[in-house]
Amino acid sequence: MENFIVSARKYRPTTFDSVVGQSSLTKTLKNAIQNKQLAHAYLFCGPRGVGKTTCARIFAKTINCQNLSSEGEACNQCESCVSFNEQRSFNIHELDAASNNGVDDIRSLIDQVRIPPQIGKYSVYIIDEVHMLSQGAFNAFLKTLEEPPAHAIFILATTEKHKILPTILSRCQIYDFNRITVADTVNHLKYVAQKENVNIDDNALNIIAQKSDGGMRDALSIFDQLVSFCGDTINYQDVITNLNVLDYDFYFRLVDAFLRSDVSNALLIFNEVLNKGFDAHHFVTGLSTHFRDLLVCKDPQTVILMEVGADIGKKYQEQAKACPVDFLFMALKLNNDCDLNYRNSQNKRLLVELTLIRISQILIEKKNSITEKEHKPELKSIVQTTDKKDTTATLTSQTPAVANAGISTANQKQAVSGSVSQSETAKTNRPVSISISNILNRPSEQKKEEPIAVEPVITENELYTLDKLEQAWKNYSRNVPKKANIVSYINMNIPKQIAEHTYELTFSNVYQENDFKKELNNISNHIRNELKNSSITFVTKTIEVTEKRTKKNPEEIYKEMAEKNPALSLLKKNLNLEID
Repeated sequence: MENFIVSARKYRPTTFDSVVGQSSLTKTLKNAIQNKQLAHAYLFCGPRGVGKTTCARIFAKTINCQNLSSEGEACNQCESCVSFNEQRSFNIHELDAASNNGVDDIRSLIDQVRIPPQIGKYSVYIIDEVHMLSQGAFNAFLKTLEEPPAHAIFILATTEKHKILPTILSRCQIYDFNRITVADTVNHLKYVAQKENVNIDDNALNIIAQKSDGGMRDALSIFDQLVSFCGDTINYQDVITNLNVLDYDFYFRLVDAFLRSDVSNALLIFNEVLNKGFDAHHFVTGLSTHFRDLLVCKDPQTVILMEVGADIGKKYQEQAKACPVDFLFMALKLNNDCDLNYRNSQNKRLLVELTLIRISQILIEKKNSITEKEHKPELKSIVQTTDKKDTTATLTSQTPAVANAGISTANQKQAVSGSVSQSETAKTNRPVSISISNILNRPSEQKKEEPIAVEPVITENELYTLDKLEQAWKNYSRNVPKKANIVSYINMNIPKQIAEHTYELTFSNVYQENDFKKELNNISNHIRNELKNSSITFVTKTIEVTEKRTKKNPEEIYKEMAEKNPALSLLKKNLNLEID
């Protein structure tokens, strides 16, 4: 029985031209080799399975090739190339930093770097998953990476560039590998399927390419899995069954239900999806992708953004014609909101179902809004049936209202003459138009305004006595029973006259003064009205009490206490007490 080799290893690229989806990087590396502009350290970074380690091996083999081709490719015939292909080359050293990430491992590598190559010009050291090195290992590697021997070239590979120290990044030429596109993945899978004599349709290849998420190694692994499941013939249905992928048909049926505003059918389709074991969140993200694909199909310029097979692409274009652009925009927004709120939702199924219901109602709401605009009642002039004489009398009686609206008497006459017909049937009843401002200013339709309290105007200043002022001052406290602080101040203080009609109110602190000032205007008005004199005014003043207390010694305190109570001296004498 022959040993089975997985497709990812069997069809691993051996030349720069056979690398899939990284044409710009491979061209740069070939030009560097041909122009003999090799750096001493390279950093290959990018997602998994896109060819970082593969390109590092091809680069290592090519720079040591003794018969380099004009295209910058290795000859695969010289001693260096043959030894590399047979995996017995001593010029290429690979280190897995995931398991050899300590300082001692790096020191061992540094000692090995000093040894020159036996065959070829360069010793190439490929360090995979370099971000796994410890802090001490990175520090031990810095000096050697900056100034290695002339024959040493380092190629570092990583999937997490952000975890590498900036001091390491500054010493390397950095090459960012891209995710492999769906089209490139499909073409390479077709090549592999042809080599393996496997029949597979384009729709199945598209599903594999999308499932691999830009990684060729993942795509080839899925291909091997499907070959084991289906044999030499693989179709679309076999792929979605084996990979547990949600069929496009569910989304097409769902959008058709949305366009019919069929809520019941939409919920039943979602229930069918759940019964097949698919995750609701996966369903939501797939529906967002479906709406996005429908949207790009609306414009011929964006059709190239579609990443589906030709047959399914036609179905997308047909359904996109039936979908209004506004509907797709709103559906995408609702579905995106559901995606964002999915993790925090306590009832995830209900959240998705509510989203489906809202999407089903989009076209109904749009239709209702258009209907409302078409049948919205316009503001029409109010028609009143009366004869010419009554009409003129009515308009004349409403002249004050019209005047309030800013319409002149001349305009009123013009409105009357324009609204009353000059024909022979003038005596018959007819409709007459009334201006909108007239209607809005009718007395019966005016808003009732609250009465405004107007202070009585004091026309003359009568004479008054100080007793009458004090009595008016006290009388005000009856009007403010809820304001205890104001009542207390009025009852305990009398205004002090400092001028003919000016009186001063004193306070012990500014807080009391500010509190009283809020009521002072009302108090002033009350006293002025009661005494019928508008010249009376009040001013406020704060007088802070600062008593200076002299500190007394214990002897003085004792004498004062003994004078008040002679028994204290007797107590001191009998008990032999002393004053501290």
